[in-house]
Amino acid sequence: MSALTAAMALKALDGLTKRAEVTSENIANANTPGYRPLKVSFEDSLRAAAGQGVDAVNAVQPKIGRDTDPAEASGVRLDLQMANASITAARYAALIQILSLQMQHNRTALGTT
Repeated sequence: MSALTAAMALKALDGLTKRAEVTSENIANANTPGYRPLKVSFEDSLRAAAGQGVDAVNAVQPKIGRDTDPAEASGVRLDLQMANASITAARYAALIQILSLQMQHNRTALGTT
């Protein structure tokens, strides 16, 4: 795995972790009057940084802002937040699986178990 690929995977895990935290906060505040849900974005920044190298990727930080989705305009929709939590968990698990397989390949190539 190249240094760039490893950096991208780690930054994606950071972004997904932050998204899971924010989604949890949204769910916890679902019954709070006037609460507007938050969202996390990092994919576009990470994609743009990939073309600029490892240092640019390492500088990417997830951005937290208010959700502007009209479906969430009147407050937190638990169905959308739960779907978001599920998608985030699946993406996180997929990245962990990829990194785990890469580590297994590396151990095999080095002749260790």
